[in-house]
Amino acid sequence: MTSVAVLGTGIMGAGMARSLLREGHRVTVWNRSTEKAKPLADDGARVADEAADAVADADVVITMLFDADAVAQTMEPVLPRFRDGAVWVQASTVGIEGTDRLAAMARDAGVDFLDAPMLGTKAPAENGQLVVLASGPSSLREKVQPVFDAIGTRTQWVSDTVGDGSRLKLAVNAWIGVMVNGIAQSVALARGLGIDPQQFLDAVDGGAVNAPYVQLKGKAMIDGDYTPSFELDGVIKDTDLIHAALREAGVDGTLATAVRDRLGVASDGGHGEKDMAAVVHAY
Repeated sequence: MTSVAVLGTGIMGAGMARSLLREGHRVTVWNRSTEKAKPLADDGARVADEAADAVADADVVITMLFDADAVAQTMEPVLPRFRDGAVWVQASTVGIEGTDRLAAMARDAGVDFLDAPMLGTKAPAENGQLVVLASGPSSLREKVQPVFDAIGTRTQWVSDTVGDGSRLKLAVNAWIGVMVNGIAQSVALARGLGIDPQQFLDAVDGGAVNAPYVQLKGKAMIDGDYTPSFELDGVIKDTDLIHAALREAGVDGTLATAVRDRLGVASDGGHGEKDMAAVVHAY
């Protein structure tokens, strides 16, 4: 049993907290809006009013907040409250510069730090089926592995270099952005040509070009069900981080620019807080 603090109880953080509780860990949760965290008390979590209170007795502190600024603003005043030997697991998608900035904060405070963004959305978070992309000192692995095992089906230790987990996460999210836009375009094209778009999903089902995501997001687009698993505005934030990474890597960003354009059109149309499947409205 490990004492874990989860800071940020949105779609991902709440699911992770429930998975940790289900596996018998002691969990304290905190959110800027305490009301958003309170339902986790029914699952057995302790709800802290202040982030400093949440981290004080934790062996592992997980941050799952929107962006680097939100993480930095939350953590800067509470790092001195970390107990000796506690590990900060930074799971938010904050990009390369953001990760470097947060790792420097931890280093200056003498706090052990792991970069560990997660692959997965609402259902995997709730069911302990995330994939953890971890990077950082190998000496910390034994301490955090029971936590990672509770929230994920697999931990991929990318390297001992802090930040490599976030680099890989950007590569994966670049693919997700392309895929959801490709699905949206095909659904819209079928519909525009007078074909039931379900026939597009049926045509690729079982073939080499199919994927569970094609069926999942395609069905959501056809049904108009945009219950958020990964909010469209969150994909925009990640795509902007991907753009910065592409520039740093010297890789052409034409495709990411097109993805960002369509996401922006959908967001401007009032779909920003809906699931990213709502990008179909941009087509």
